[in-house]
Amino acid sequence: MNIFTNTVVTLTFQLYDGEGTLLEETEQPITYLHGGHSGMLPKLEEALTHKQVGDALSVTVEPADGFGDYDPELVKIEPVDRLPAEVEVGMQFEAYANPGDPEGSGTVFTVTDIADGKAVLDGNHPWAGKLLRFDCRIVDVRPASREEVEHGHVHGAGGHHH
Repeated sequence: MNIFTNTVVTLTFQLYDGEGTLLEETEQPITYLHGGHSGMLPKLEEALTHKQVGDALSVTVEPADGFGDYDPELVKIEPVDRLPAEVEVGMQFEAYANPGDPEGSGTVFTVTDIADGKAVLDGNHPWAGKLLRFDCRIVDVRPASREEVEHGHVHGAGGHHH
C-alpha cells in the first residue's frame, strides 16, 4: 500500500543538520496520520506521499520549511532573581503574549547561558535557521479508521489512547 492522505504511517528516521551532525533518531518506530493531521513538517509529508513499506528516502528541508529562520528578537536577558532558584542552562520556560490567557499560544524559552546574575533566554526552536536532512525508512502503512480521521490522530498501538 502506498502512503496517501488518511493512511497511518509507521517509520524510523535519523535527523541531521547541514553539517551532517546527528540531531535526533528514533529508538522505536513512530506512527502518524498522513495528510496534514499531525506536527509532521509539510515538506517531509510531501516527500513521503506515494512511498510504500520498505522504501527509504532522504529529505532535505530548508529552514523556511522546517523550524523557521533564527530570530534574534526572541533572545532575552533576564536577571536570575526573576527566575526559579533552581534555574540552570537547558531549563525551559513558557511565556504567554497575554499572561491572563494561558490557553493562548506561548513561546518556549530555553536558558542558554547564566553569568553575572543574568540568564540568556532563547525563544527560537533549537533547530531554527538550520538546514535539516531526514533519512527515513517506511516500516508500515495502513488505511486509517474513520475514527482516526475524525479525531485527526492515530489510535491504538503506537498512537493515541483515549
